[in-house]
Amino acid sequence: MAKKQRIGILGGSFDPVHRGHIAAALGILNADYVDRLLVIPSGRPGYKSCSASAEDRWKMLVAACSCDKRLVPSRLELDRDGTTYAVDTLLAVRKEYPDAKLFYIIGSDTLMTLHHWLRMDEVFRLCSFLVIPREEDSVICGREISRLSAMGGNFRLLPPSSVRISSSSIRAVLAGGGTPDDLNPAVLEYCRCKGLYNAPGRLDHIDEWIDKLFTALKPRRFAHSLSVAASSALLAVRFGEDPLKAEQAGLLHDCAKCLPLKEMQRIAVDNSLTEDPDVLSSDALLHSIVGACLAQQEYGMEDPDVLEAISFHNTGYPGMSRLAMCVCLADYMEPLRESFPVLEEVRALSRVSLEKALLLSLESTVNYVLARGWYLYPRTADTISWLRGLPSVQG
Repeated sequence: MAKKQRIGILGGSFDPVHRGHIAAALGILNADYVDRLLVIPSGRPGYKSCSASAEDRWKMLVAACSCDKRLVPSRLELDRDGTTYAVDTLLAVRKEYPDAKLFYIIGSDTLMTLHHWLRMDEVFRLCSFLVIPREEDSVICGREISRLSAMGGNFRLLPPSSVRISSSSIRAVLAGGGTPDDLNPAVLEYCRCKGLYNAPGRLDHIDEWIDKLFTALKPRRFAHSLSVAASSALLAVRFGEDPLKAEQAGLLHDCAKCLPLKEMQRIAVDNSLTEDPDVLSSDALLHSIVGACLAQQEYGMEDPDVLEAISFHNTGYPGMSRLAMCVCLADYMEPLRESFPVLEEVRALSRVSLEKALLLSLESTVNYVLARGWYLYPRTADTISWLRGLPSVQG
């Protein structure tokens, strides 16, 4: 007999989603308590209001969950009219996964109020509970589980968590212009560029841009774009360039990345972007110049410095501006990239020299391409030669 799929359910307001939420979810998955985990932001919870809109909370959650395919963001509650209750969510999940075992994930606070849930008997029939207690609550949680188990509930008390992350504290830090340590880089940039929770730094036209990008990009690419925007701005500040232009270019740099190659080719031909057959045949090369075209035509970007940075973020070019260098380097080293030795060396070098860090990143890219027998675009090699000749690199 085939083993039943085990579906975890993690609900909450996620206002905003933070590292504690994702760490708890991944901990449960990695400990093999469940096979997949639905992360369900509340729509209109009966117990509290949310500071950010449902759609903003949803987009941040999708970006945060893109780190692992076992994390499955779900709109079950966001798309339901009226007040949302756990029993309705469980019934909807049961309909979607009729043969699965359902596990509802809760913490100490929720456990203590569980007896107040609507239609508790039905909830007990629909799912089991995985309880993550705080360290100081383990004993009292054990007692409450015994009491609720006698009422028909099925509970498993997991190892206690020492994580202490408060969404309200995160919101306060953002409002004060600070940088909360407990936000995913993409989520942090989302909050800042949209001015959520009264964070300073909201970009012009950002609502339209974010909606377009969220529709046009896959979740992991959407998160990457947000992270590149933040990294580009940081590098620009560090090396005396315009952080607003860098942030805008970073945000839009991959706006064409998820288009089919044939659609990129059509845009390139219709707008006379290139006649180079090697570029036209490669989405890796073509998406940058097509992206600059779309940034102008669909996102309303007219700044030539920003468009230049988008156009050459993947290959560089001899004589490129330092703003373009910031975006090109940020694309390589943004914090959501999985670590490897050269990447850490580039990140360390980026704290002292923009040109040297970019040179090392491009050299690493060339080595990667050649080792796999792929086509190397000549402009990248030309850019490396140009960078090697700069006084700031030779000195």
